[in-house]
Order: sequence, then C-alpha cells, then structure tokens
Amino acid sequence: MLIKQCKGYELEKEKSNTSEDFFNRSEMIFEEDGQEKTLHILYVRYFDEFIQEFTPFETSPLFTVGSREVEFRDIVALVCLLKNPGFRHRKRVYINTKNEFASYFKDIDYAKLPAIFEDLETKKSHSLRSPLDYIVQPQ
Repeated sequence: MLIKQCKGYELEKEKSNTSEDFFNRSEMIFEEDGQEKTLHILYVRYFDEFIQEFTPFETSPLFTVGSREVEFRDIVALVCLLKNPGFRHRKRVYINTKNEFASYFKDIDYAKLPAIFEDLETKKSHSLRSPLDYIVQPQ
C-alpha cells in the first residue's frame, strides 16, 4: 500500500440547523493494487480533548516534520487503518463512542509515525509494507 496523503480538519456548519461543527474529519489517500482510494474517518471533535489518554502526546500539534505541524486529526485515519486494515475497503467510517475511538489508538508505535509524515513531505508518498510494523507487539 502506498500512502499519499494524511490530513484532518474541523467541519464547519454549512447551514444553521446542522451539527457539523461538533465533528472532525480525518482523511487518508492511498493507492492499493494500482487503484487510488480515500478513507474518511468522521469522529466527534470532543475526543480531541483526550489526546493524552489515547496517545503519549500531551497536546496538538503532536510533532513537526519540515514546515508541517502534524495535528492529532491528521493521524486519526492513518491509525484507524493501521489497527483495522479492513477499512481499506471502506470509504467512510463514523466513530461516535469514546471506547471505540480509544481502541484504535492502543498499541500503536507512535515513535514510527513521524517517519511516515516525513516521507509524505519529502517524497510525497510512503510505502506501507504491513500495518503490523506500526503495532507494538507483546513481549
């Protein structure tokens, strides 16, 4: 799998009677078997307040690669796909419970994530051999 882009953003209200401003969207564009796909993870923005519970990071931005500050919402789709490779067959996933959201962040090897974003900044892509390379294996 070739990762081409990881980004996230806060949704904004398009109409006054909608609730989009309560959600964030994280996107990952990747290529698999010669076909480009995009995974969208929609999640409750409130979860951003618990970064330190899900990850070893205290606040967002999590780290800086080149001139890019990598925000928490930039890694959500990547982390979800690493933990659930079956998501590569989906276009959209909606996560609305804190327990489900937290489960995707367990056992991720966070020290390896900056290298992915570094490749995205310099090479415009990152080759992902196996999601297991980014999961902490029990000793």
